[in-house]
Amino acid sequence: MADGCKQIRYTPGGVYFRGNTTPLVGVESCNQQTTGDYFFMATVDITKETLQSTIDDNDIVLIDFWAGWCGPCKSFAPTYEASSDKHPNIVFAKVDTEDQQEVAANFGIRSIPTLVAFRDQIGIFSQPGALPGEALEDLITQIETLDMDEIRKEIDTEEAKAEADATA
Repeated sequence: MADGCKQIRYTPGGVYFRGNTTPLVGVESCNQQTTGDYFFMATVDITKETLQSTIDDNDIVLIDFWAGWCGPCKSFAPTYEASSDKHPNIVFAKVDTEDQQEVAANFGIRSIPTLVAFRDQIGIFSQPGALPGEALEDLITQIETLDMDEIRKEIDTEEAKAEADATA
């Protein structure tokens, strides 16, 4: 690994690597943006081992579920990548459904591409289909402006109702 990128930390904007521009296994690129000898990853590959920490350690996480054989996935990839370059405060993650079948199954993925969004560790969006660039940007704006205090209140209300129904 001395000749490749070395992951050093997750941040609200993505993952930083230290090293040259030879990617780690499973990492497409490690030199999208550079600062000294640190390289910023606008998109990150998610595995079963990294999923929870990625969601827990970041305010906003978008996850693109895809596969290499999927034509619409390949069409959506440049749009997703371009959007990731515009929003360094958001983690743009990717899950290869062929390689990470358990992760895809846990999310109930039945069609790809599927985009899933988390804000403050709460799942707030899941939709199959390739979004056009304008629609993806609109979705990001909605996610960023979402009143999370209101969302938490709604969740608490629903949980209290479910608990009351279960004891009735």
